[in-house]
Amino acid sequence: MWPQMVFLVIAIIAVALLALVAMVLGGKRRHEFDKQAYQTRWLKIENGLEKDDRRSYNFSVLEADKLLDKALNEMGVPGQSMGDKLKKLGDRMPELNKVWQAHKLRNQIVHESDFEVNYNQARQALVIFKQALKNLGAI
Repeated sequence: MWPQMVFLVIAIIAVALLALVAMVLGGKRRHEFDKQAYQTRWLKIENGLEKDDRRSYNFSVLEADKLLDKALNEMGVPGQSMGDKLKKLGDRMPELNKVWQAHKLRNQIVHESDFEVNYNQARQALVIFKQALKNLGAI
């Protein structure tokens, strides 16, 4: 009887350890994006930014922000707004302050009727959004 009980305790501990390892390793798995779809959409955004078309500045920034928001949604990052999601990311996103800067530019475009983004601001925002999407593994 005693050896059977020892075996049972060892088996329970082994199963618990395996479950713990599975949870730890499972939590580190990255989301698998449809990279081709993201890259196609990104190229449309990037190619849509035209130096001679002021309307393209706003549109490109808004679309890049939406694409990043979509990626964060797919990853299951909680939050109602992009701002909520960025707060939840913390140190999981390199250069988070730059992403905030680009997102704030988006907010100015949307919420300030007299705000005019220039080509260089739009271009810089796209660089930041692109790097964020790369860091997440979406493109």
